[in-house]
Amino acid sequence: MKLFTYIFTIIAIGLIIYNATKINWSTPFEDQSVIGLITIFAALCGIILLQILRISKKIEAKSRKK
Repeated sequence: MKLFTYIFTIIAIGLIIYNATKINWSTPFEDQSVIGLITIFAALCGIILLQILRISKKIEAKSRKK
């Protein structure tokens, strides 16, 4: 599970970098820039969810040891 979260976190970071290059920073809320912004936001949400999953698995493992 740990490897799964790391791989998808790296993929999400790659998507953020790729879509940041697609944004027209002079008009960020028009045409293709909006799609880039939405994808960046979705990738950030995915990273947050993966971190929550990893933390919950650590907590579960610690609670089973006791």
